[in-house]
Amino acid sequence: MQPYLIIFAQIHAEFRIPELQSVAELHGFKIYLPSDFDIGRPYQVIELESDEHARLLARRCILVKSVYEFYARGSTYENMHAENRKASDRWLRYAEDTSFKFSILGYNHTIPNKRQREVCEGFSYMNLQGKIDLKKPELVLGVFEEYTDPRGVVGANPEDQYKRDGQFREVFFGRLIEEGSARPLIHTFDVKKRVFFGNTSMEAEVSLLMANQTMATPGSLVYDPFAGTGSMLYTAAWFGAYVYGSDIDGRQMRGKGAINQTTGIRRAAEQYGVSQRIMDLSTFDMTHHPWRKGSIFDAIVTDPPYGVRAGAKRLGRRKDRPNRPAFDPAQRKDEQPYVPPTSPYELSQLASDLVHLARYLLKPGGRLVFFLPTVNEDYQEIDVATFMCDGMQVIANSLQDFGSWGRRLITIRKTGSAEYPPPTFNADSGGDPVHVPAHRDFREKYFKGFRKDAPSSTSPERPEPLKPEMLS
Repeated sequence: MQPYLIIFAQIHAEFRIPELQSVAELHGFKIYLPSDFDIGRPYQVIELESDEHARLLARRCILVKSVYEFYARGSTYENMHAENRKASDRWLRYAEDTSFKFSILGYNHTIPNKRQREVCEGFSYMNLQGKIDLKKPELVLGVFEEYTDPRGVVGANPEDQYKRDGQFREVFFGRLIEEGSARPLIHTFDVKKRVFFGNTSMEAEVSLLMANQTMATPGSLVYDPFAGTGSMLYTAAWFGAYVYGSDIDGRQMRGKGAINQTTGIRRAAEQYGVSQRIMDLSTFDMTHHPWRKGSIFDAIVTDPPYGVRAGAKRLGRRKDRPNRPAFDPAQRKDEQPYVPPTSPYELSQLASDLVHLARYLLKPGGRLVFFLPTVNEDYQEIDVATFMCDGMQVIANSLQDFGSWGRRLITIRKTGSAEYPPPTFNADSGGDPVHVPAHRDFREKYFKGFRKDAPSSTSPERPEPLKPEMLS
């Protein structure tokens, strides 16, 4: 095992380890994380077996900006140089005739040009004889200073910046293996550039992270039971998977347009060049599904509605009247299609039903990946256990924090090879009645502003609006 330095993008810190582990498992290699791995730090040293494994991480991980062969680190340059001299067996082979350049960057700080030159001169003992090439060097040596104090990054007082220059937490040094090539996909799948999207469309970066959690790969089958406008379908298909989508409201998937035109999800799929991987799109309620055989899909990925912008619905009536006559299509005088009645679908019950459906539909080892909104103050680890069942195991639980609330990306694996019957979706299948999870009645809590003393109301006052990318 060899040490490698990972340069992370400074966003979604809790998603980093699950993504690294998922991509490593997808490609069949091991990744070793140090016991002191701090998800909040931008530079982390991990262990891999080869440079090729490092390249695979750089090409697939959305949160990886670049990967370096790790040489040395230290709280001061003196300590770092001492450690780098001990690692001379890794860089001496480049000293004689390899063109090179130094890349010197600071986190939470801009390093002055004058000191950048001083840093470069500090490596004179490496005796690099090759040509300095700033455009296309064969060797890129990276020096990274990590500052813990974020003050002065934007609109800083130049004097304050100068005073703290060099007062870093730690400095890292290594050789560039590969720049991250997956992050540009965020711009490719930008919702603002998409020809078809809705007010609940998932932002590009998160949908790509979810696709990585499913380990989407050429030939795999991925299903989204709450497809909506198809955000998760596009990214999974981009990585080679064949995808299938369904939704209780077909208008979300079809969009508007003439019958002879390509509209909705299929139109956007053509924009991304993945239309041939859309197996089909169907309109049905998840609790009244048409699947007559289980163990079909390699992964299920979805963002269930939880009532902030679009409420979760299932077939049924809010209050069924006794002796209600059965519907007779022959009695309809117009040619409008029959729209069956729907009733609200409580989030905790939806989560439980989704896990049971996944246990039925997933192949052994398949993954269920979905978002679960929750109240941060009330969340407990047992909350996830309230909707789990035999044969399913949680392997990742990452929080995207919005302050008083957040949404957790839950990744669950189907364990074993046992065959399970289709779920019955009983009305009382909402989890453990003893423990009330923080996601129970999330919609009502949201519109109360998460105030515990707020009275219940049929038309509660809406709290301060959040950014669109925070809502789903």
